[in-house]
Amino acid sequence: MNRPMMTTCIRLHPADDVVIARAQLLGGSRVEQVSVRGLIPPGHKIAMRAIAQGEPVRRYNQIIGFASRPIAAGEHVHTHNLDMGPDKGRFERDYAFGADVKPAPARRQASFMGIRRADGRVATRNYLAVLTSVNCSATVARAIADHFSRHTNPQALAAFANVDGVIALTHGSGCGMDQQGLGMQLLTRTLTGYARHPNCAGVLLVGLGCEANQISRWLATGQLVEGENLRSFNIQEQGGTRRAIDQGVALIEAMLPRANAVQREPCSAAHITIGLQCGGSDGYSGISANPALGAAVDLLVAHGGSAILSETPEVYGAEHLLTRRAVKPEVGRKLVERIKWWEHYTAIHQGEMNNNPSPGNKAGGLTTILEKSLGAVAKGGTSNLEAVYEYAEPVTQHGLVYMDTPGYDPVSATGQVAGGANLICFTTGRGSAYGCAPSPSLKLATNSALWQRQQEDMDINCGEIIDGQTTIAAMGQRIFEQVLATASGAQTKSEQHGYGQNEFVPWQVGAVM
Repeated sequence: MNRPMMTTCIRLHPADDVVIARAQLLGGSRVEQVSVRGLIPPGHKIAMRAIAQGEPVRRYNQIIGFASRPIAAGEHVHTHNLDMGPDKGRFERDYAFGADVKPAPARRQASFMGIRRADGRVATRNYLAVLTSVNCSATVARAIADHFSRHTNPQALAAFANVDGVIALTHGSGCGMDQQGLGMQLLTRTLTGYARHPNCAGVLLVGLGCEANQISRWLATGQLVEGENLRSFNIQEQGGTRRAIDQGVALIEAMLPRANAVQREPCSAAHITIGLQCGGSDGYSGISANPALGAAVDLLVAHGGSAILSETPEVYGAEHLLTRRAVKPEVGRKLVERIKWWEHYTAIHQGEMNNNPSPGNKAGGLTTILEKSLGAVAKGGTSNLEAVYEYAEPVTQHGLVYMDTPGYDPVSATGQVAGGANLICFTTGRGSAYGCAPSPSLKLATNSALWQRQQEDMDINCGEIIDGQTTIAAMGQRIFEQVLATASGAQTKSEQHGYGQNEFVPWQVGAVM
């Protein structure tokens, strides 16, 4: 699909049972010789044929749900007449491992102005980070970072123009948990990924002293070695809050001259790893911003770069489109294993996978998780699926990869950055307010109404595709060029607003003890 058919509605595939309204439609208007029944909001679905109760309903030529009652031609198709069916979306899917794998694209060359670290890794930003072992040390960590705020204390970094800032990445966990359990493993893996991230020139670890997540254990588990750019202390050992803040400020001040001694230089686009996110989705997400981002991903992969597709609850029902592109059967099987884990995980918490679409998603025209997922996977373009990783695992494989994360955007992106993403691309149809640190986040609007309403938060308007002003391929090229510019230091809208520190949210699982 390059450009959807432009009328009052959008038909994505000849076999689809529904079309998508480009603008609000009134009852009695005509769509493909069908008379519309009642008011249809923009981005919502209209039935193009009579559908019997229990019949599957198709969009993208894929099943998005089953009619929960008879649906007449021209009727609004949404939560009142479409659901997951009696098996809750667990109908048979043809995983066809590797069936759609294609030859590697011809290698292309593009560069950006990056920061090359001593070990050869390349950064897109240059921060000093204060990480906490436990929620109890969050206040001290934030006070240390606040001392260096360019808003409240502009002189603190006045002599260090090459340092993007000092950030405090705090969280609400680290104690009251099994020291050997999955929750602790995920937390340690996440914190270690940030401590090692190339966008962090130096890192200070701040603990309380008596928590379950002891810094000494964290260092050993993550194979981290203290040195001039990695320091740590516990508040209790420093003698309290004020002394701990003073010690932290002094340690950061010692790191600043080294962090500042960098300059950007031309680096291959192969050093870019994008975390792919979509949040506050709408009926246009799978038509405009997501496939356009997918086109940009295909370009990045052709240049040797990497992209991390995630949000397992938001590929549910579309995972078979990814397994067909898996380069090895075991890659596809690992993705299916994670899907099964999520079915079990939601069931034991008395939920189901269809709990994922939010009220905002539904107001924007999405009805079931199957429909949302089919649009979400478009962010991965058409590239082969090279590997599947668990949450916050280091991503070592180039190309398109998958990381198992929740669908909740801050938690998902946190795992991606821990895995090595040095840039985030975030599509939204409802206007999600989000930013990421230490990796910059580009926001892609799915529709022009959102762009006009919330330009101060959006970086690119993909709604031009819906308006018929450009193609998916052309928008993909524009996104790719903006990725290169952002990786080279151009500030995103979210960075201008100061987003990023509060959006660090490691995934919490397991009992709170």
